[in-house]
Formats: sequence, C-alpha cells, structure tokens
Amino acid sequence: MFLALRELRFAKVRFGLMGAVVGLIAVLMVMLSGLSVGLVRDGVSGLQNLPVTSFAFERDVQHDSAFSRSVVDMSAVDAWRSRPGVAQAAPYGNTLANTKSGRGVDVDLALFGVAPDSFLSPEVGEGSRLKDADGVVVSATALDAGLRVGDTITVARLGTRLRVVGATPRQDTFGHVDVAYVPLRTWQLIKAGAAPGDPVPAHATREITAVAVRAKAGAPVDLAAGDAAAGTESLTLEDSYGASPGYSAETATLQLIQVFLYAISALVVGAFFAVWAIQRKHEVAVLRAMGASRGWLLRDALTQAFLLLVAAVGIGAGIGVGLGSLITGGGMPFALSAPSVTGAAAGLVLLGLAGAGAAVARIASTDPATALGGNR
Repeated sequence: MFLALRELRFAKVRFGLMGAVVGLIAVLMVMLSGLSVGLVRDGVSGLQNLPVTSFAFERDVQHDSAFSRSVVDMSAVDAWRSRPGVAQAAPYGNTLANTKSGRGVDVDLALFGVAPDSFLSPEVGEGSRLKDADGVVVSATALDAGLRVGDTITVARLGTRLRVVGATPRQDTFGHVDVAYVPLRTWQLIKAGAAPGDPVPAHATREITAVAVRAKAGAPVDLAAGDAAAGTESLTLEDSYGASPGYSAETATLQLIQVFLYAISALVVGAFFAVWAIQRKHEVAVLRAMGASRGWLLRDALTQAFLLLVAAVGIGAGIGVGLGSLITGGGMPFALSAPSVTGAAAGLVLLGLAGAGAAVARIASTDPATALGGNR
C-alpha cells in the first residue's frame, strides 16, 4: 500500500490521464446499459407485465415470430386448465393495428385480446377496467402519444370503432408499440378482418394466438406433457420475448458492443500498467533485493490498479447516471436500472484488474540481481 499510494501521488498527471480514459469507458458503458434496459422495456414490457409463466403456441411454430404466426384452437385452453401444477389458463390474442382517434391522432397499437373476466384482464391507473365489447384499455404511454380516456379510436381499413375506457398504471409496450387490451371476441373479429356488419367466419371465433398459462406457486408444470395433450408448443415467458419484433437483434447487438467495451477496458488498463511496470523495473528490483516478497509486490501493484479503477469507474458511472437521468422519459428508449449500472461498473473494475494483473505479473518474477547490476 505504501508504494502504491506514493506512486499515485507522485505521478498524478499520468494516472489522471489513465483514469480519464477508464472514466469515459464507464460513461459509455452506463449509457449502453441504460439503452439496453430501455430497449428491452420498450420491446417486451407488455409481456413482462402479464401474470403468466408460459405461452402455449401452435405446434412447430417459428419461435422468432410466434406471436404473429401462431394460431391455436380454443379447445387447447381447457386442455391446459386441467394440467397438474397449472393455476390458471386463459386465451390470449396478439396482433398489430393502425388506429386513429376521433381527434385525428394516429396511433399504432399492439392489440392484446383477453377475456375481461380472466386473470389477464389488466389493472388500470385511470378510468375503468375492461368490460364492454367495444371497450379498450391502453398503456399509460399511449396517453403520452395523444390518446385520452374517453376517446373513440377507429381501426384502419376495417372501420371498427373502439372506446378507450381506461389506461394501465405503467408502460405496456410490445415491439416498441403501445399495447391496447381488447375483449377477446372483439380481437377475433379484428384479426379475421371483419368490418362492422360483415359476416364472421365460424372458425374466427375459435382461433387465438396462444394459451396463457400461470403455474401454481412452487409447483412445476410439465410443459412437454401439456403440449402433447393440447397439441401445442410452449415457451416460457422469458423465452417468448424473442418472438417480439426486433428483440433478439437489438439485445444481441448491444450485448456485443458491451463485450467489446469490457475487452477494450481490460486491454487499455493492461497496456498502461505494462508500460508503467517497465518504467519502474529497477525500483521494483531494488525492493526485491531488500527482501520484498513477490506476493507483496504483486499485491501492491494490484492495489494501485484497484484504487485507480474504483475512482475512475465511480466518477464515470456517476457522470453516466447524471446524463442518463436527463434523457430518461424522452423519446429515446432509455431507462436506468441500479442492477445493470452496478453490474457494468463491477465488470469494468474486475476486467481492468485482470488486465493489470496480467501486465504486472512480470514484477513478481523480477530478479534482484537486476538492481545490483548483474544483468550488465
């Protein structure tokens, strides 16, 4: 500790520049972390807020587009309700629609078809709950887009008129589109493309997107056996996120960028301490000649790196949080999360220590004879 602190005070400019680079990487990492959380929330918060543990889709459906391709018969709901470990099962519909309010506001909505008396019927923070056939409960973020409770919205090309009766108390979005909960029968008519007054195909009233399943607390559900009995193919709630438009591509891209930033941080810190180790080679050798153990030298060097990294990452993360708070709630899908910010900061410190450790390992093997001129 003595040598580490002394060198930090002696080479303030050198360590300051290094700390500034690490701090900038920390700022970028926090911003990317917030963007990742924001994109996930904007893409699948409507699914995250559903009280389900799994969805039973059409058998052999393409997983990355299950919500848009799956067609399941209503009989599968009863099959799943009777399965061991299942607390509740309900029909669920999902489709995207272009709508316009009576005040001329164009709003794209992800229509979630649910039975008003089922466990999928949403809580409301404003207005009333889902009940009437022409009623609709929208995401709280749809109000920011220009909708109001009491508005009448018209589904494009069909002319179906729906009345906004309430809004959820939180953000509910799917594929970056605001969610609107509609009665299942109404959703089936819209999905079938039936305009008001048109005859409705008989099969339309039997078709849903998936069966929403909620397991009993602490009771496992055999999804494979349930699928065999119901003729479906199940995905857990978390696995179903990949069926949201753009979810997998967006998250994979941001995760790859974060991986590269972690690697860059380790390389930058490692390169700095490699150069620093070369410059102080003779001083360290003198300490070795005076009896300092290899472990002591390595601990001293890693302590120096740890102090630098913690200070730089702490300042950088603080700046990142400050900048993030300025854009949270704006048009950009950005959300700060304490676990993600803490995890990013800890990752930078640990990988930076790994890079520094690899660079200064040579210090531990310094030959004391170097300090005595034995290498000349």
